[in-house]
Amino acid sequence: MASFRLLRRWCIVVCIYLFQFNSVTVAILDPVDFLALQSIRKGLEDLPGSNYFASWDFTSDPCNFAGVYCDSDKVIALNLGDPRAGAPGLTGRIDPAIGKLSALAELSIVPGRIFGALPQSISQLKSLRFLAVSRNFISGQIPASLSQLRNLRTLDLSYNIFTGAIPASIGTLPELTNVILGHNRLSGSIPPFTSTSLTRLDLKHNDFSGTLAPNSLPASLQYLSLSWNRLSGPVYGLLSRLDQLNYLDLSMNQFTGLIPGRVFTFPITNLQLQRNLFFGPVRPVDQVSIPTIDLSYNRFSGEISPLFSTVQNLYLNNNRFSGQVPGPFVDRLLAANIQILYLQHNFLTGIQINPTAEIPLSSSLCLQYNCMVPPVRTPCPLKSGKQKTRPTAQCNEWRG
Repeated sequence: MASFRLLRRWCIVVCIYLFQFNSVTVAILDPVDFLALQSIRKGLEDLPGSNYFASWDFTSDPCNFAGVYCDSDKVIALNLGDPRAGAPGLTGRIDPAIGKLSALAELSIVPGRIFGALPQSISQLKSLRFLAVSRNFISGQIPASLSQLRNLRTLDLSYNIFTGAIPASIGTLPELTNVILGHNRLSGSIPPFTSTSLTRLDLKHNDFSGTLAPNSLPASLQYLSLSWNRLSGPVYGLLSRLDQLNYLDLSMNQFTGLIPGRVFTFPITNLQLQRNLFFGPVRPVDQVSIPTIDLSYNRFSGEISPLFSTVQNLYLNNNRFSGQVPGPFVDRLLAANIQILYLQHNFLTGIQINPTAEIPLSSSLCLQYNCMVPPVRTPCPLKSGKQKTRPTAQCNEWRG
């Protein structure tokens, strides 16, 4: 009998220990987070062909749901939708209860048909570092309250229907690394961005207007795309500072003025300045190693620098360049080191190339509508027109 009581007491002690051990290692999701996830689920549905919410069974542990990641009893990351390429995504609205996930550091939504406004309550997520809700139908203005997210590093709201201006306070966020707001309907001026960590700024395909001050963007930028807007004014001072750029696209705007020669020494792989109002000579300071440069449809003038002869794809067409085409271009073109050399619609007066020379099949040269008869026949883009040479009267007027 005594031995039975001893065994019983030992079992009780073991059970208490096991209960305490399990209570430490097996956490139950915070009830606030649990209810927030329920509200988020009620506001969203799978599009036909998507099966993302199949695992969202609230009789089980929500930390095992697809796209839900927890640390202890809190949700720290929420990736809504099937991330596989081509998956249909979700539809519905983002419930304001999302702001109750107080430990959330990452929020992303896959492309789909989510509509309505971005909830103001997102500004309550003080730990949020990553916010990406691109390629949906989210509308309204970008909440100024997002400036309360002082830890935010990535803001991607691209390919939606946002309108209005970028709140100036967002530009002051100290940790911003990536700002991607392209393909919306945003307007107004671009506010200054002060984060010295900012490496990517993508605002293409909007309706921004106004000018850019020389100090409006940080020198840390590596990727800058402002194409397809209505921006204007000079950018000489700004570009001179951005010497870390590896991608630059300012095309389809109304920028004016000169281009600093040192921009061609930056580690850029693709330089797009076409269809603006830039003018004056273009003078690189050293041999150019940028693979693709498009300066077409501007008002650049003067002679073409031989330092551009090392560019693989060079678009100088529809400008006011004059003089002879430098010899190094011919040498590299015939050696198939140049793939595209578009010089049409300028005021060039000659090129030293043998009329019987064969342009490599991998290379494209267009010389038409200049102040010379093209010495070689080469196919040009259809939009170059049918006229081979510029009228003599225009050439005489241009010479002075």
